[in-house]
Amino acid sequence: MTAQSARKPDLAVLMAAPRGFCAGVDRAIQIVEKALSRYGAPVYVRHEIVHNKHVVNRLKAMGAVFVKELDECPDDRPVVFSAHGVPKRVPEAAAKRDMLYVDATCPLVSKVHVEAQRHHRNGNQIVLIGHAGHPEVIGTMGQLPEGAITLIETVADAEVFEPEDPANLAFVTQTTLSLDDTAQIVAALQRRFPQIAAPHKEDICYATTNRQEAVKAIGPKADLVLVVGAPNSSNSVRLVEVARRAGAKDARLVQNAAELDFAWLDGVSALGVSAGASAPEELVEELLTRLTERFTLNIEEVRVASEDVVFKLPREVA
Repeated sequence: MTAQSARKPDLAVLMAAPRGFCAGVDRAIQIVEKALSRYGAPVYVRHEIVHNKHVVNRLKAMGAVFVKELDECPDDRPVVFSAHGVPKRVPEAAAKRDMLYVDATCPLVSKVHVEAQRHHRNGNQIVLIGHAGHPEVIGTMGQLPEGAITLIETVADAEVFEPEDPANLAFVTQTTLSLDDTAQIVAALQRRFPQIAAPHKEDICYATTNRQEAVKAIGPKADLVLVVGAPNSSNSVRLVEVARRAGAKDARLVQNAAELDFAWLDGVSALGVSAGASAPEELVEELLTRLTERFTLNIEEVRVASEDVVFKLPREVA
């Protein structure tokens, strides 16, 4: 075989930036690591600290024990609440048991909680735009008495929603939604209820916004976009949807390099790559390494924003 015939085909790789970990995810992981360092193993974690199996398995190996509910935790060991936030009843139950608990809720999710509580105090009926069953939505709805918040998932929901008093209405949103989908839902609500109170500042977080804008920048140039992330990660799934809408011929979610099917790359000359906010960069690097088995990669970073956000750690682990 000649050197020429053995040469791997070229593949243009457009790397979306920013991608991967956001400040809230980074803070949540640090909280578990520092709790293990300060208090020793085991440290209990209610729900996945972030939606990524790679991260969860690494923390398990360090001594973290992941549980679904607080009643699975002993009284005498620390428990960490996930980055997605928890209903108010959870820290209240922990306090009743004199448990040491550390709240790893992302500060930008906490901001939504505070907004919802403020609207409730002001006598407003609250609409939450989000996805039913997502831990963040459960946590936000759990800040207030049952029935105080109405969940709206789609434009169709917004069109049939009938508030008790259209003059006393406010909306908040999940932080990891599609910007474009949310804008359509908000537009429908504002058209029907012009007096509806909006957040002072956009609830969809900076990291979600930046990652979606970066995918929009690479989508039109890509035959295929691969998003590294978990299927239960809202922001990762949204990136796949955004890539398709932006003009990518195809877009797929992969949890890791092992899930890559080289058949997807038949006829692909330009590949876009991004990662959800809970996916570590090492998983992206492993994907690129796997691609080099078949291709000579010509990598170009497409950056739409720079991020320097850092959130303080809670005093229990700082």
